[in-house]
Amino acid sequence: MPTSRRDFVRIAGAATAVTALGSPALGFANDPALGLIFPPKDYPIPPDARRLYPSGVEFLGDGVGLPGGMTVEGYEEAIPRVVPVAEALAKRGAKVISVFGSSLTFYKGAKFNEELTQRVTKATGMPATTQSNGLVDGLRTANAKRVAVATAYTDIVTGRLKVFLEEHGFEVTSAKGLGFERIPEGAATQEILFKLGVDAYANSRKADALVMSCGALRTLDLIVPLEKQIAVPVVSSTPHGLMNGVRLLGVNPRAQGFGMVFARA
Repeated sequence: MPTSRRDFVRIAGAATAVTALGSPALGFANDPALGLIFPPKDYPIPPDARRLYPSGVEFLGDGVGLPGGMTVEGYEEAIPRVVPVAEALAKRGAKVISVFGSSLTFYKGAKFNEELTQRVTKATGMPATTQSNGLVDGLRTANAKRVAVATAYTDIVTGRLKVFLEEHGFEVTSAKGLGFERIPEGAATQEILFKLGVDAYANSRKADALVMSCGALRTLDLIVPLEKQIAVPVVSSTPHGLMNGVRLLGVNPRAQGFGMVFARA
């Protein structure tokens, strides 16, 4: 049954946010630590981390800086800082390192994404993954083959995601982006993102799943309303990037109340 705007607001507002602003780490000293590398230099641990995994995992974070924005040139300038930041996180106790910022890791394709994780592992001695791997992990958990894509990006970067997913064996049946190199304040509200997801899926010829890509988008509370509306699993950058990292850490990544993929993880 389609979700009305009133239903959407009620469902999206039902979850209580646990803020992590200003916290360099979340968790307890005895928990295994997941190190997160963000594109922005000064970026807090996403509230999604503790909402999805309230115990059993410590989250450590640091950023590389992305002054060039969500552009190919911006990513090229930022990538050399990934390994040094990974080394610093390993020294702080991270047992697994995930390079967040989906587009930062998919923009040069599947081979580059894999090589980047290998470089991080070689430098730190720790297993590594990326937020882009989280999208693939989520889609495979959903048993999806044909996918609709909704992003914050320009057409150029959205096209790079399409190539990346196709390299992993998925058929991208529609792709729609918001067109941003930087996301302006108020330009990615829950209502805007909900409509973006619905519109992307409507153009997809009944895809098996919907991908919402961009780590800066707040999508955790959109997953259930969108799944109710379009009746297929929703995979999103930050939530499922966390799922993938936690899985690699050896912790059960399953979480109830956050959509079909987390229920199956």
